Amino acid sequence: MAKVIGLGGVFFKVENADDLRAWYRRVLGFEIEPWGGAAFPALGRGAAIWSPFRADSNYFAPSQATFMINLMVDDLDGVLERAKTEGVEPLSRDDSDPNGRFAWLLDPAGLKIELWEPKAA
Repeated sequence: MAKVIGLGGVFFKVENADDLRAWYRRVLGFEIEPWGGAAFPALGRGAAIWSPFRADSNYFAPSQATFMINLMVDDLDGVLERAKTEGVEPLSRDDSDPNGRFAWLLDPAGLKIELWEPKAA
């Protein structure tokens, strides 16, 4: 039977895509491809998650967007240190979740980013 087998990407509109690409390159270490985005190889740990939230959920706050992006990272402390050198402090963090370690920040477009370091396989 034909079915969806995974998350293919995250696509969204912003006022200044070039500035946002530069921020993700500087702050989060994205390798921006010539076509304007980033491609991530499949990993041996973690998973791409699809999860609708109730309309009244405050999980995406303080962002006003109706979506949030979860980015899997290999070293949460290292990514947060890189962000700190760019003046970006996390909104919060959780090192006690059974699925791994998490931290949250806002990008310049006001989008909440969830950083996730999955537990080792």
